[in-house]
Formats: sequence, structure tokens, C-alpha cells
Amino acid sequence: MKVFQYILPVLLTSLTIPALAGEKIDKVLPASGDSNISIESPNGDVRITGWDKAQVSVKGELDDQAEDFIFRQNGSLIEMKVVMPHNSNNRWNEEGSDLTIFVPKDARVSFGGVSSDVKLVNLHRNIEVKTVSGDLKGENLTNHVELATVSGHIKTKQLSGKLNLSTVSGDIKDNDSSGRLQLKAVSGDIKSRSKASEVLVKSVSGEVDLNLDEVDELEISTVSGDVESGLMLKDSGIVKLSSISGDMEIKFQKDVQASFRLNASAGGELINKLTSDKAIEAKYGPGAKLQFATGNGNGSVRASTVSGNIKLSGR
Repeated sequence: MKVFQYILPVLLTSLTIPALAGEKIDKVLPASGDSNISIESPNGDVRITGWDKAQVSVKGELDDQAEDFIFRQNGSLIEMKVVMPHNSNNRWNEEGSDLTIFVPKDARVSFGGVSSDVKLVNLHRNIEVKTVSGDLKGENLTNHVELATVSGHIKTKQLSGKLNLSTVSGDIKDNDSSGRLQLKAVSGDIKSRSKASEVLVKSVSGEVDLNLDEVDELEISTVSGDVESGLMLKDSGIVKLSSISGDMEIKFQKDVQASFRLNASAGGELINKLTSDKAIEAKYGPGAKLQFATGNGNGSVRASTVSGNIKLSGR
């Protein structure tokens, strides 16, 4: 009996040993399109791919300093988490965890990381990814997509739906998106080739290059950065532009039908290559206004600049 008393704690402990540092993992849980999948991996490389199987699969190798790997299910919630030491912020190795994850393509997916590079492919429900210094890549993502990083880059292809891409000191490169597109960067450049009908762009100290298709609504706000955009404005479409210490060049289709109202102050210049209408200089102070209409004038283009130039031309 005494021997059993000594052995029992050892047996119980052996059943609760956490994942070993650097351990290779290969685990599967049942899931469905209604599943909510929460993933946390502080650092390393993570690839998340949607598939047709009713299960979640994770394979790979944990960070050398990982204390545990949690992979559990509670109803529709599936949680996956690499547990790192609390004092490991400055001691994570460069490689980190390396995980390949497959989930039902219609499941909701959320990811949180610190220095994690994440690639997402073929996901068609709500996708929310946030990391600090990692790069984010997305391909063939639909519905509601939110990708955010602080000092990492974002690169996407074939996104559709309600799209929100944001970074602070990284670049955004978006290709072949559609739906409603929102792009934000502080000290990084934004480049997008998109078929989105509604586009919102906010930039500080970065360059913006947009190649758009038919647009119902376009809003661009920039500080200390230049903008170049081409678009086809739909009938009754709306364009709103504002800049501080930055130049804007907006290229419309040659038969654009809209009313234009532009204002410049503090030395900004308004250049019209669509019609023969010229800007009128302010009587007092460095400023100018430009108003004109093309076609039936159903569309609306409103623009203002402080210490910057706005140029309108045809594509």
C-alpha cells in the first residue's frame, strides 16, 4: 500500500506533462464550418489553410522554449495555443514554432501573435489576424477579413468581402481584391490593384499607388505622402480626397460624369487635365478653388489639400 502511495503521484504527474520544448506535434480534432478556431503562436512561422474535411489538423515543431501546447475543444470553440515562459519576451530564438494548420474552409479563424509570420489560404468565413512584428500573407480569403500588424508587411491576393488591412511601419501590397476595401498605413507604402467598389485609404508618411476598377465610393486621406490613383467612377459615385503636405494625381475614365469641387490652401496647386476649366486663385492668401462638371454631373468629386498639389487627368 505504501509503495502504491509513492507510485500514484508519479503516474498522475506523467499524465499532465506539458509539451516538450522543440517537440514535433501531429494532432487532429473534429470540427465543422460552424467552428470558432482560436490560434495563438507568439513567434515563428504559421500556415493556415482551409480544406473540405470536418476536422482541424496541426503539424510542426514547437519553439525550443515552449512550455506547453494547448489543443482542445469546448463545443464549437477549438483552441490552439503555444505557451511560452512569461519572461521570454527577449529570449525567443529566431526560428520559433513552425506550424502547418488545416481547418474547415468555412470556419471562423482568429490568430494572435507577436513576432509570428502568418500565411492564410482558402478561408471563407470571418478571419481576424493580429501580430506585432510579423509579416502577413493572405490568398483566396472571403467574407470578413481583418489583417493587422505593427511593424510587419502585408501581402494579399484574391481577397473579397469586407476587407481591413492595416500596418504601422510596414508596406501593404494588395492584388485582385473585391468588395469593400480598407487600407491603413502610418510610415509604410500602400499599393493596391483592386476591383473593390468601396475603397477607404488612410496613410501617413507613405506613398499610395492605387489601380482601381469601377468604384462607387473612394475616400483617400494622406499626410506627408503622395498618392497616385486610377479609377472608373460609376454614375452617382463619390470620391473624397484630402491631403496635407502631399501631392495627389487622380486619373478618371475619359467619359467620367461628375461634379468637381477642389480646394487648396497654404500654397497648394490644383491642376485640371479633364476639361479646360482653370482654378481660381484666392484674393487673400495662398489658396485656390476649382469647380466644374462633366457629362450629367451625377457623380461627386470633392478634394482639399494643404501645402500639396492635386492633379486630375484621364486614364
